[in-house]
Amino acid sequence: MLRELLLAGLIMAVGLAIAGVGTYLYQWLAKAQAVLRYDGKTIAHGLGYLALSFVCGPIIMLQLGWQQDRNGTLSISSALIAAFVGFGWAFITGLMFVGTYFALTA
Repeated sequence: MLRELLLAGLIMAVGLAIAGVGTYLYQWLAKAQAVLRYDGKTIAHGLGYLALSFVCGPIIMLQLGWQQDRNGTLSISSALIAAFVGFGWAFITGLMFVGTYFALTA
């Protein structure tokens, strides 16, 4: 059981690493904040934003969870929900990338 738990942690770590690299690379090249969106001027732009939102989604969700409320406090429920969704999303993203890596190298 410990091996499966460690494997899940590794997959989640790979997903967070890919999401972090993608997010900061996009923000560096586009000079814009990475946000979850799917609208665009053309269909190609919309599909690009959708792919960006899927890959960078875990980091964006974790950043959204740490935003302060209007009175300057941090909502614990918002942070916990964002962490739950972000880490679950990172597992799915990591599973796709690790699965692709093993499919191409095996």
